[in-house]
Amino acid sequence: MATTSELDAVIVGGGHNGLACAAFLARAGRRVTVVEAAPRLGGAAVSGEIAPGFTVSRCAHLLHLLHPRVIRGLRLRHHGLKLTSRDMATVALSPDGEHVVLSSDETATTESLARHSRADAGALPEFRQRLIRYAGALRPFLGRVPPRLGGGWGDRAGLARLALAVRRLGRDDMREFLRIVAINSADVLDETFESDLVKGAFAFDSVLGARLGPRSPNSMLTLLYRLAGESAGVRGALGHPEGGMGAVTRALAESASAAELRTGAPVARIVVEGDRAAGVELASGERIAARCVVSNADPRSTFLTLLGPGHLDTGFVRRVGNIRMKGVAAKLNLALDALPEFTGLAPADLGARLLIAPGVDYVETAFNACKYREFSPDPAIEITIPSVHDPSLAPQGKHVLSAVVQYAPYDLDGGWDKRRDEFADRVIAVMGEYAPGLADRVVAREVITPLDLERDFRMSGGHWHHGELAPDQMFMLRPVPGYAQYATPLPGLYLCGAGAHPGGGVMGAAGMNAARRVIAAEGRA
Repeated sequence: MATTSELDAVIVGGGHNGLACAAFLARAGRRVTVVEAAPRLGGAAVSGEIAPGFTVSRCAHLLHLLHPRVIRGLRLRHHGLKLTSRDMATVALSPDGEHVVLSSDETATTESLARHSRADAGALPEFRQRLIRYAGALRPFLGRVPPRLGGGWGDRAGLARLALAVRRLGRDDMREFLRIVAINSADVLDETFESDLVKGAFAFDSVLGARLGPRSPNSMLTLLYRLAGESAGVRGALGHPEGGMGAVTRALAESASAAELRTGAPVARIVVEGDRAAGVELASGERIAARCVVSNADPRSTFLTLLGPGHLDTGFVRRVGNIRMKGVAAKLNLALDALPEFTGLAPADLGARLLIAPGVDYVETAFNACKYREFSPDPAIEITIPSVHDPSLAPQGKHVLSAVVQYAPYDLDGGWDKRRDEFADRVIAVMGEYAPGLADRVVAREVITPLDLERDFRMSGGHWHHGELAPDQMFMLRPVPGYAQYATPLPGLYLCGAGAHPGGGVMGAAGMNAARRVIAAEGRA
């Protein structure tokens, strides 16, 4: 078997976190190779054609969590990252065309919302700012190695910072933060708003990508996690990168150009020598020796497949096997021969994020189906038409539509291979209730189910966060208690993906934090 000369680190997986980790390690003078199984870098943050001339963000489609220190530290703007839309408005679609537009323009938002509820128009600004403040208590910890409960890396200082961040909210805010952080979003929304459309929009954001309904405990925590991000310096805002999400990982790859970036190089196993990770063996038989291995794969793939349980104690193996990571979100990408017409919306409004979630009960009912291994007949849907802002994504006069669909269970009864078209037809029909004639404008379509995320993007269970974001699987408990600091039970093996702190979303923080941990723990070459 061929063996390369020893590196400081070999990174398994060229998704955005793996690229961020490689870039930070390379900037610190480490010799790094990234090995990616797919023929292109980027993981789930990629752009691709679904028909000639029609390019869409295949999985993730909005940018709101990319960490500012990743953007600045890796000079991503210098490497070509641009936003065609910053601080996107959200339109809560109504079946009768009386939509609510939620944007940073308080006057426009108030006028739109006042048609439904004057009380809600007055309550919304304060509520949103309150949630942004609460999310601010979590924000500092996204870009840090988390503390370890019971001793170890940074435990006392980290826990003290956590307590101080909550105390800085002030007595009243701290009391309210502690009251709502672990409860369900439906109760908080019901006590705050009258309008079903407003409640439905926040309810959708509280469960997006999660196996939760708005009446599930902890759904407020996932909402705060989402609001902890920012776009173009605006907290809680959403943006769209020029060229789609693939532009993010292209910029990361440019920043990591000092590292060797290999595609079409699937890893067969992590090599162990002397009870320490010593490199990887590719499916081709080639061995790549390295002082340490950093895995951007999900924890279950890393430990149970690439490493193997024989190198781990049974308690750890059991905990990894019990990580909740069955995905419930699917993606539908459409190539359209013309701009769709949504009832009650002007063409200028179609550059916003459009939500089909007209109430808490609607979202909760959509969730019910996946409990019984069915996709929702009336799903909650997040829609963007990125070609409105970025004409380069489609031929002149034509458009692409990108939709994230809740709920679509990984373990669908009857299987996704048999029911894929049935699902796509139903989703298009639901969108057609708001945009008459949509089905007639479809030139091509692409369905990416949780099963596809597992098979094509190598995410166990098809969960885009590599595991549910819940109190027992977040912060110092992610991926499992005792191993939240990116190091693993096997010396020389580290995690840098979404299955580690701080979790999923196109954030790059896990890769950044893991690089810092590796540099501190492994020393210089």
